[in-house]
Amino acid sequence: VQLVESGGGLVQAGGSLRLSCVASGSTFTINVMSWYRQAPGKQRELVASIASGGGSTNYADSVKGRFTISRDNGKNTVYLQMHSLKPEDTAVYYCKAIVIATAKTYWGQGTQVTVSS
Repeated sequence: VQLVESGGGLVQAGGSLRLSCVASGSTFTINVMSWYRQAPGKQRELVASIASGGGSTNYADSVKGRFTISRDNGKNTVYLQMHSLKPEDTAVYYCKAIVIATAKTYWGQGTQVTVSS
């Protein structure tokens, strides 16, 4: 499984961005897809996750009500719609895929999101 993120950039506080993560390879084996982020000097943290069927989602408290995760299985893509962005949302955002059958995880290369005040 290979993951490629896109959609990051520079945005003013209060603005919006939509991140995309396109999966290739054995995508039919993916069970859970997630977005993580890592700010300078901080640990990587879970932002949101979504199950393969798309019906079960989970969010970090810091983004609830502002971010929405979704997936289009036909396009092998997971999205992170981000609204009301804050400077503290500035980080490199990573896409992660989990394959339960093999207990393997896969990461994308990351996309930078910078929110100016």
